[in-house]
Amino acid sequence: METKMFKIHSRNNHRIQLKVYPGHYATPQSHITHYLDITTMKSRCSEARSIAQELSRNYEASVPIDTIVCMDGLEVVGAYLAEELTKAGVLSMNAHQTIYITSPEYNHVGQMIFRDNVQMMITNKNVLILNGSVTTGETLSRAVSSILYYGGKIRAVAAIFSAVSSVAQLPVHSIFQQKDIPNYETYRVHDCPLCRNKQKLDAIVNGFGYSKV
Repeated sequence: METKMFKIHSRNNHRIQLKVYPGHYATPQSHITHYLDITTMKSRCSEARSIAQELSRNYEASVPIDTIVCMDGLEVVGAYLAEELTKAGVLSMNAHQTIYITSPEYNHVGQMIFRDNVQMMITNKNVLILNGSVTTGETLSRAVSSILYYGGKIRAVAAIFSAVSSVAQLPVHSIFQQKDIPNYETYRVHDCPLCRNKQKLDAIVNGFGYSKV
């Protein structure tokens, strides 16, 4: 995979570089033509801070945020994003006047849940959902449904990359979009032309990384 890799830069901050691997990859919901590696973006402090600074520009101080729900292991980015939003004057409506950082858990059937001790960060709170990569939007839709189930109020959705512009009538603000990656496509599992052409899978991928096959 490494020999195929190329990088694309954010239009607003050239320090933000997305590593892109062309090929044939299977996600839990679809097949995609490119794997987007966000490993260092969510694990290196300097990169995580740059991502947070870029994403924070999408939100005005008038939008209240109490909790950032981090998908795909983005807690470091989430913490920096909370800091950037606070500096920008974004209001927190909870009693502690601060922004919570949390992540969903998955039960044995794959449903997103929040334990009893975490639910106070969701119930009646203004929530921003932070994603790494959004392809079909199905996982994001499940996150929306879960947060609403626990009584959260979804105010914003942010992502490093998104192939969709909105989910459940909510705009998705992302640093990179599908148009930024040449020939990027996502296909339903049973309607994948790469499979029809007998092109082997390079890896199975999800928000946490990839496993070669």
